Amino acid sequence: MAKLTEQDILNWNGGEDDYMNADHLEFFKELLLQLQQELLNNANATASHLQEQEATPDPADRATLEEEYALELRTRDRERKLLQKIQSSLRNIEDGSYGFCEDTGEAIGLKRLLARPTATLSVEAQERRERMKRQYAD
Repeated sequence: MAKLTEQDILNWNGGEDDYMNADHLEFFKELLLQLQQELLNNANATASHLQEQEATPDPADRATLEEEYALELRTRDRERKLLQKIQSSLRNIEDGSYGFCEDTGEAIGLKRLLARPTATLSVEAQERRERMKRQYAD
């Protein structure tokens, strides 16, 4: 079969037996690898940018630059965490557990995975977890 597109994933209406077939796994693997490459490119760009530090004698300009660098580093830290999730999802594809809720074992759903390829919980399990977190946070 030809490579699946995002539209094919959205239009898929197969049964549970056909969920996460080889074509689906290949589609999500390519999507995750593409996201991983984008994050790595961003990290390299940030490293290059930080090495080109401009020397400015004005304290206000220096403070502005430092704030921009801090914001950029916070963004890269979030991306680093996402990169770990992407790598975990790629391992799940390899071991056959990708696309299934880690709490219940039920299918996460193609549309949810398309929106969030690193999802490890079904919508219901995620909502349950968030409710518990709110309940015990108070």
